[in-house]
Amino acid sequence: MLIRQEVFVIEGVRTKQLKWLKDDRGRLMEMLRCNDDIFRGFGQVYVTCVNPGVVKGWHYHKKQDDSFVPMAGKVRVGLYDDRDKSPTKGEVAEFILSPDQPYILQIPRGVVHGFENIGDTEAMVLNLPNMPYDHEHPDELRMDPFKNDIPFKWKATRGG
Repeated sequence: MLIRQEVFVIEGVRTKQLKWLKDDRGRLMEMLRCNDDIFRGFGQVYVTCVNPGVVKGWHYHKKQDDSFVPMAGKVRVGLYDDRDKSPTKGEVAEFILSPDQPYILQIPRGVVHGFENIGDTEAMVLNLPNMPYDHEHPDELRMDPFKNDIPFKWKATRGG
């Protein structure tokens, strides 16, 4: 079952439904085009993997927007709006990402986010951020996934 909010609780969070195109040779999924409404620029593309029962988070960016696409397994994404000037400050949201019913989840800068693997095998998430990673001055501020004031609770028992 796909869990996805239709009326967005957090300002600036957007999704784009994706679909697999299948034929006798296999399948293909178009993810993001430069003429999509959801396109915010290109910085880089990378894949992150998470083991079962592990959470990757919390973190946020001051400049970068993330765009997550599920590639394998199943992850539960948690979002928390900690932006001072946001009309949705203090709101939380949850999304389930799976390649069985794929969509892009776009997370605007300033929204605290993380994800946990809720499946039995390694989960893989593709990220299409709008800025390249700056190794000398990283735009990633991390928080402990379990020791914080965020009103969102992980099911996972280990952080990473």
